Amino acid sequence: MDHDRILQEAVLAEFAWEPCISAAHIGVTAKDGVVTLTGFVPNYLQKLAAERATGRVKGVKAIAEDLKVRLPDFSEHSDEDIARAALDRIAWEVAVPNSNITIKVEQGWVTLGGSGHGMGGAWHHGC
Repeated sequence: MDHDRILQEAVLAEFAWEPCISAAHIGVTAKDGVVTLTGFVPNYLQKLAAERATGRVKGVKAIAEDLKVRLPDFSEHSDEDIARAALDRIAWEVAVPNSNITIKVEQGWVTLGGSGHGMGGAWHHGC
């Protein structure tokens, strides 16, 4: 059996031992020590776990990580829905001066901006 195939199988075996990873939709290829991960996972934590698990495998020299996070269908919301939810949530925070906050939502990512202390940052809805 060639080295690339052995490396590919070792990465898949590492995924099987990692309880944080559901590898059903992850593709693994290996060539000359470079392991490529493709496909999709249901959340960002699984994406990170797959990358870490791959890095633990002896013989992995580099990782080409092309995993996409695809939320379950029941979690899908439009950017408009997410923006409205963010506005509603901020309105309930009496300690936050909501007149100074701007909200931008693009492809599920929320970015808060504005004046004041600690404003700014981004996160993905549903992660």
